[in-house]
Amino acid sequence: MDARRRALELAKQREAEDRRLFQEQEARRIAEDERRQREREESERRQAEENVRLELEAEARRKAEADAERRAPQGKVDANAPAPSPADAEAAEAAAARGRGDARRRPGEEDDARARPGVRRPVKGAEAPKPARPDRDAGRRRGKLTLDKALTADDGARGRSLSSIRRRQEKFKRSQQNTPREKIAREVTIPETISIQELANRMSERSVDVIKFLMQQGQMMKPGDIIEADLAELIASEFGHTVRRVAESDVEEGIFNVEDNVEKLQSRPPVVTIMGHVDHGKTSLLDAIRKTSVVSGESGGITQHIGAYQVEQDGQKITFIDTPGHAAFTAMRARGAEATDIAVLVVAADDSVMPQTIESINHAKSAGVPIIVAINKIDKPGADASKVRTGLLQHEVFVESMGGEVLDVEVSATKGLNLDKLLEAILLQAELLDLKADPERTAEGSVIEAQLDKGRGPVATVLVQTGTLKIGDIVVAGDEWGRVRALINDKGEQIKEAAPSTPVEVLGMQGTPLAGDRMAVVENEGKAREIADYRQRVAREKQVAKNAGQRGSLEQMMSQLQDTGLKEFPLLIKGDVQGSIEAIVGALDALGTDEVRARIVHSGAGAITESDVALAAASNAAIIGFNVRANKQARDASARDGIEIRYYNIIYDLVDDVKDAMSGLLSPERRETFLGNAEIREVFNITKIGKVAGCLVTEGEVERGAGVRLIRDNVVIHEGTLKTLKRFKDEVPKVISGQECGMAFERYEDIRQGDVIECFRVEHVARTL
Repeated sequence: MDARRRALELAKQREAEDRRLFQEQEARRIAEDERRQREREESERRQAEENVRLELEAEARRKAEADAERRAPQGKVDANAPAPSPADAEAAEAAAARGRGDARRRPGEEDDARARPGVRRPVKGAEAPKPARPDRDAGRRRGKLTLDKALTADDGARGRSLSSIRRRQEKFKRSQQNTPREKIAREVTIPETISIQELANRMSERSVDVIKFLMQQGQMMKPGDIIEADLAELIASEFGHTVRRVAESDVEEGIFNVEDNVEKLQSRPPVVTIMGHVDHGKTSLLDAIRKTSVVSGESGGITQHIGAYQVEQDGQKITFIDTPGHAAFTAMRARGAEATDIAVLVVAADDSVMPQTIESINHAKSAGVPIIVAINKIDKPGADASKVRTGLLQHEVFVESMGGEVLDVEVSATKGLNLDKLLEAILLQAELLDLKADPERTAEGSVIEAQLDKGRGPVATVLVQTGTLKIGDIVVAGDEWGRVRALINDKGEQIKEAAPSTPVEVLGMQGTPLAGDRMAVVENEGKAREIADYRQRVAREKQVAKNAGQRGSLEQMMSQLQDTGLKEFPLLIKGDVQGSIEAIVGALDALGTDEVRARIVHSGAGAITESDVALAAASNAAIIGFNVRANKQARDASARDGIEIRYYNIIYDLVDDVKDAMSGLLSPERRETFLGNAEIREVFNITKIGKVAGCLVTEGEVERGAGVRLIRDNVVIHEGTLKTLKRFKDEVPKVISGQECGMAFERYEDIRQGDVIECFRVEHVARTL
């Protein structure tokens, strides 16, 4: 019955909906018919008015011609003479008007001329001179309002020009013939979204016609509404136009992946990435090759930045990229693997294969680059190179000494052993790869690292991959652009141009690009600004969508808090370089759970400023500075607003402190400890006290102030606390097993003989992530 009732209700709803739609369509049809009738009547009225006006104009021209014939000296008119044109008729009318004005102004002038001697009189019967063709100046000024015309004209108004009269006549002829204009097919450029009015303008159509077409398709829209490209293409096709679809991303076409000129290809140095586990000696090995000491300047003795250097071996250059080995710097290692030609996997002989070693192997394999294994620390007493080779076999890295194709070299960074063999292996592998690039094409590269320097502004470490980067070039990197003001190599020297496979620091960017962004040279500033604006807009839209997805509506937030109890730990992070910030944000995101997570309010490269403190105060966030400091204004503002600023230079300490702080947001764990059971032997009703249970403790012990449960037939009836615990007549703190006692519940008296009282203690234990 319920199903039938629901089916009847649905049928009634559908019938009502169909009736409503029919009424709406009928109302629209009636309105459309009335509108067409009104337009038809208006058109007929305008046509009647036009006919009346044309008749009046023709009558005026006939009067003008009659006046001109009457005033002509010769009464006869040549029958073969051509009919006067509208321009001649108007000229005659103007002449007649001037004649009438002259007669009114000088009535006795003709008599004076007869009486004056020496004045020649016209001879009757003489042939009148033919009117000369009016000159251009007279024709040009015929339609202008002059003082003479204003005083002498009958109506005193300005006459219509010949062009206006001609246009009106042509329009009237077209309306009589009802010949439609010839349709002009146009090529309409349609972006991803476009308004109806703009689409009509591009098609040279009326927006009303487009709206009518949409109404026929069942869509009620306005000229200002935005439509998608598919619908715009359908409309343009229906109106007989061709369509050319464009997208906003088309501004990026042609700046990357430009084809090289095969005839101009030249050999380039190989790009080698040093990868491996933390503290396996990657930077020390690179220092030994470069004969420098970079590792001594690293905080905690570990590399937390990505660096690029260039060395020379036997007259051939090799570009090295040093990546961090800490677990938080996964994205840096991935970028290093993508921008490289050869990956050198550094494994400590006394430590064998470790987690970040495995990750580096996976990065190199996914990037499709060959691997050279450098077994480091071979000079240490516990070194075992065979153990390293065996460990690599488990991850499908087969070295030459074990029948594979992967080159392996045993080296010692501290003693400088076999470094020349490692470089020779790199050059041999590069020779097999046959690396070439076109130095004369536009430059392309990859941003290895980026930072905001206090004196130099935004500085991007770029690896030029193809082409030649020169001072003065206009470059685009990510959503930032700029003109190259200076190029600085890895030794700190300024150079004028950077050839392929050369790492350089680029100065002159408008902002700090993100590490990993691709860089390319464009032809002018306008193109660069257009690309940067488009990418910034896309980044903003993605951020807005991400925030909207996280934030949602107020109802969603409240339901989320009620369902999951999610708590957020707001943070504002400032670092020295973009790569470190990216690693910190990734490590903090990994700490999040279903109950608490870190919310990054803002992150960026550069010192901590007063605006950062204001943002932290508005969002109630703590500020973390990684290898940066706050200026005086920021310190004063933080002290005034009570905003905490913490400084770190080792990522271990930063992650551990944030982890401890987030653990404080976790709700404590509730642990229940069983104390004992007591059986109710008798129930006593005492005046002014209520019911008291006489009990025997059968298991464990019973404590006063502990939690108790009343169990009847193995079902929990009540849970609460004890009001009193007595042994004979004395209040006691606890009663052990085998003893009798009296117990009373707090605000509960439904106790019976045979019930069991369970006593327990509740503890709240703090949790950690």
